[in-house]
Amino acid sequence: MEKKTVFSGIQPSGELHLGNYYGAIQNWVRLQDRFDCVYCIVDYHAVTGRTGRESDKFQDPRHESLATMSVQMAGDLMACGIDPRRSILFVQSHVPEHTELAWVFSCVASHGDLTRMIQFKDKADRSDYVSVGLFIYPVLQAADILLYRAAKVPVGEDQVQHLELARRIGRRFNTLVGEEYFPEVEAELTAGKRIMSLADPAHKMSKSLGDKHYVGLMEEPDAIWKKVRSAVTDSGEQVGGEMSPGVANLFEILRLTGAVDDVVDGFKAQHAAGKIRYGDLKTAVQDHIMRVLDPIRERRSRMSDDEIRDTLAAGAARASEIAKATMAGVRARVGVGPPPR
Repeated sequence: MEKKTVFSGIQPSGELHLGNYYGAIQNWVRLQDRFDCVYCIVDYHAVTGRTGRESDKFQDPRHESLATMSVQMAGDLMACGIDPRRSILFVQSHVPEHTELAWVFSCVASHGDLTRMIQFKDKADRSDYVSVGLFIYPVLQAADILLYRAAKVPVGEDQVQHLELARRIGRRFNTLVGEEYFPEVEAELTAGKRIMSLADPAHKMSKSLGDKHYVGLMEEPDAIWKKVRSAVTDSGEQVGGEMSPGVANLFEILRLTGAVDDVVDGFKAQHAAGKIRYGDLKTAVQDHIMRVLDPIRERRSRMSDDEIRDTLAAGAARASEIAKATMAGVRARVGVGPPPR
């Protein structure tokens, strides 16, 4: 039986962290056993992070370029278990059909639908400059997915609205051309594990909050231990009470990183009795984090940037074969492009 195609993308925002790994990447690795997976480093989406002001340059010498970060991201993904022999791994801008299909879809998408996108409204409310790119971000996202005729997209609940828009755009295109050209894409809802910031457990682990709020997969052990050791807890004397968010987060990390039930249950019993020593808990968390990260870091250390670039070029060539065929069909149905001979 032919496997269904899964598509997912990630922005080249630099080093992956534990929240990325347990929230998405670990699931991506597992999906390779069940689906034909297409994984894309979506550098054009990352451009929407610019403010649009003249002072906010596309190529800022103070920061790494998106091209450099894309190579870094690809290496980290492969070290985590994304296998280019079993999946297609490439960079979005290396396949120009993404933006071509996005333009066609922008002529199909409803302005009203885009104004109702929750993530757009949230980001627009936090900025005094809103680009058109940020507004039509979900249209490019729909093009990313449907360009590969993906049947499923692994998403968390915060992305379901964007996926529904991709479905609506695909349906409208099909209606306009009078045939079912694009498939009905479905959500592959992930039981995304939410790891919170060690410094502020009210927020998800994120690099945007600052260095102390995330644990990078490639960070040095001493740097990770400094963050774990400083993690927010409580007095430890709440006998029979609920765990504070910071303590619950440490227990979640301990569980996700593979601690055996006896270890987790032992600490839980100490907490319930009001006798837990958070230094011991944090030491256990650190040990289990490094057991997960050491093999990833070792695999990453064996990769050169040139090898990663070669892998991305090969992935883009494979992705282009699919994308060119899809776009040839789109052009023929829209009535643009070279006339048939």
